[in-house]
Parts: sequence; structure tokens; C-alpha cells
Amino acid sequence: MRTYPSFYIDGEWRTPHSADTLPVYSASTEEPIGSIPSGTAQDVDAAVKAARRAFGPWSESSATERAGWLARLADALDAKQQELATVISEEVGTPIKLSPIIQVTSPIQVTRGYAKMIETWPFEETVGQSLVLREPIGVVAAITPWNYPLHQIMAKVAAALAAGCTVVLKPSELAPLNACLLADACIEIGLPRGVLNIIHGEGPVVGEAMASHPGVDMVSLTGSGRAGKRVATLAADTVKKIALELGGKSACLILDDAPLDKAVPNGVKNAMMNSGQTCSAWTRMLVPRDRMTDVLDAVVATLKTLPVGNPLDAATRLGPLISEPQRQRVEGYIAKGKAEGARLVTGGGRPAHLTKGHYVEPTIFADVTASMTIAQEEIFGPVLSVMPYDTEDEGVAIANDTIYGLAGGVWSADPDRALRVARKIRAGQVHVNGGHYNPLAPFGGYKQSGVGREFGTYGLEEFLQVKAVAR
Repeated sequence: MRTYPSFYIDGEWRTPHSADTLPVYSASTEEPIGSIPSGTAQDVDAAVKAARRAFGPWSESSATERAGWLARLADALDAKQQELATVISEEVGTPIKLSPIIQVTSPIQVTRGYAKMIETWPFEETVGQSLVLREPIGVVAAITPWNYPLHQIMAKVAAALAAGCTVVLKPSELAPLNACLLADACIEIGLPRGVLNIIHGEGPVVGEAMASHPGVDMVSLTGSGRAGKRVATLAADTVKKIALELGGKSACLILDDAPLDKAVPNGVKNAMMNSGQTCSAWTRMLVPRDRMTDVLDAVVATLKTLPVGNPLDAATRLGPLISEPQRQRVEGYIAKGKAEGARLVTGGGRPAHLTKGHYVEPTIFADVTASMTIAQEEIFGPVLSVMPYDTEDEGVAIANDTIYGLAGGVWSADPDRALRVARKIRAGQVHVNGGHYNPLAPFGGYKQSGVGREFGTYGLEEFLQVKAVAR
């Protein structure tokens, strides 16, 4: 059991205002694995005040100084890599074979990337007779999700600290223990007091107190559309800047000349990554109608290479969902898909060999139309809808026919054709023929998938504001 009775505020562990605690459960065993304090508005106020005190000296420090702190923080996290991977596998259910890479190595690389970037970043430039300054926006409230917990934390924290901002962080209460290890790392390296503060608790209490606090200058949230709208409403009262990374219903558009032996396995694995608990997952596979049978055969064959099981077993490729409410939500979408006429190809229930844990079988639907609920709403589970189309233009239209625009994929034997079609997809990032994830490229969405961008120089710019000094 990992019991954390305190908050990390102003560079030290601080006693909460309330004695209330929140248990943390294993996604695979349903047994408690730790506990955290349940924060209050008073705890948020203490953290914001600490961040405001720290903002002056931190924002006035040199980029080289901030880069040094980020590099030391990355090293401290690296030293905890296996511990972090195991904790996140227990909290979230990510298979231990994948957790060190996608849940730990990636956020460490992001942190090191920002340390290196700001050494040469143009915080000042001359435009005519004016000196244009890029200055930190102030105190940032960072609200992060449970599916890639440390990755989403460092996407915000590393960029904000690099920019010269100070941060109050609320990790998800469903996967908070990795953030406690982050606090340990901050204490170990002696990160200046108040630069990063961590408050645990539930969104309607802690998250809303952060979003509405007059001492907060910006809110950066990764979460659901409902949470994003609520945060935007609260932040508007004090005209805070917001950055929102929200939901997705991304399409993998397989063109009629695409190599199915590459496109289908890649598309299935993308959709099932982290048991489908990925906002940018390609949860709709769009295929030429006359290739549907071949595609479905390839989909089912690919699923056989993705065994479901205990995330701490090295042979497991798909783990459980995060919680029982999430499992029930996913099963509700599966029932709705069947009720609305989609054809269940495989899956649809709990794996027979797993009687404990929040497991759902990888599920494939065919004969899915764009009007069906499972084609429009984010399920956040291992559910893939395979949808037919007749012409390239129709395929593009179906891909764009949701309220979301986060990600997508296009496959073709002709790279130029794939790129031409990718330009038509209304999404923040599109991968052509399985192009690899690039941590320096901007990540964010169109439409109701959000506002703003993360990663690379684009993520840094979110935490800066521009001042023109005429001379």
C-alpha cells in the first residue's frame, strides 16, 4: 500500500485542511493499492498562494537555470522509471510490457526536450522599432487525466516551467500515485519552493476551485468535453486563458489501393492501445465496401495477437479498464451498438478467464453507419467500428462527420494520394501510412476536441504571452 497523507505544497509535504481521504484501487484486481488526501478549496488556495510567491523569482530566472532544473527533474524521474511503470500499470492497467515506454520514457523525453529547447528559444526579438518579449503567463492550473497520467502531467508541467510559469497540478484521483512519485522527485532535487504544487481530489471540488481562483492566470485541462466546457465557463469569470485537450472519435481511412497487411494491423493496434483508453485512438476504421470481408478477417486475426490479461504479466497486450463505472459505460455502448443494428463480429463482454478486474473483451462491430451512437460518441474502451464507404469523397465525409477532430490515419499505396487525402481530414494530427508519433509536433484538436496545442515549440507558446516595447 502506498499511503500519502499530505499534499506537495511550497516545496514540502503539507498537512491537508480535511482528514478525508480517497482510496486508490488496482484496475486489474480491484484491491486497494494506496490512498491520497481529498483536497478542499482551502488547500487549493494555499497552493495557489505558494505558486504566486514563487512566480516572481522563477519567471525572472534565466532560461539556462530553468533548463537545468528540468534536466535534473528528468534524471530523477528516470531513476524511478521501473517503479513508475509498475505503479501506473497497477493504477491504469497498462501492460507492463508497454508501460515503461509509453507511460514513463515518453514524459521523461518531453521534459528533457523542453530543457534543451529553451536554451536557444527566442524569448525576445526585434520587429521594426519594437522589442517583442515573450513572457510567462503566470500561475497555471493543470488538470490532468488518468489514461496516460505522467505523460499528460509532464506535457503541461515541463512546458509551463520551461516558459517561466509556476504550476498548481491536480492529477486524476483515479491514478494519482505516479504524481506522488513526481513530488518525491521534486523534493529530491530541491526544486525551488512553490514552483510546482500538487493537490489531489475530485474535479467538482479541487478542479473547480482551481479554475475559478482569481490567483490563477491560465487553466490547462486534458479531459472530457463536459469537463472542458465547465472549466471554460468558470475560467471566463476572470478572463483566464484556457488550453483544452478533450475527446476524439478518430477515423482510420483505408483507401482502395492500401496494403491491408499493413493498414489493418496498424489500425487495430492503434484503436486498442491502452485498452482503447486513448483520446486520439482510431476507433472508426473506414474501408472500401468491396474489401470489407478481407478487412474483417484481418481485424480478427490481429486481435489474436493481443492477449488480454493481468497487466503485470509480460505476455499481456491488453489490460483492464480504469474502473467499474468505466467498464459499465463501455458495455452500455456495446449494448447500444447492437440495439441500433450494428453487427457484432467478436467480443462484447467480459473475458471468460478474468473474473476480477474491470475487463472488457476487445470488441469489433461491422455494418456501422455514421448515424449510430457508436460511430459518433467517444467510448473510451476497446471497441472498434468498421464502416464501409463507396468513394474517396464519401470516406473523407464520414471521417469528418463527428463533433470531434483530434486525430486520424490515412492509408494508400500512393504516398502523394495519402497526403492529399490527409489534408482534407479536419483533425489536429493525421498519420499517413503509419507515420510515427513525433513528440516535437503539435498535439491538439479541431472542433470539440479542444483549444490549443501541446508538445514542442507549440506547447511552449501556450504558456507565453507577448509584449511589444516600442522604442
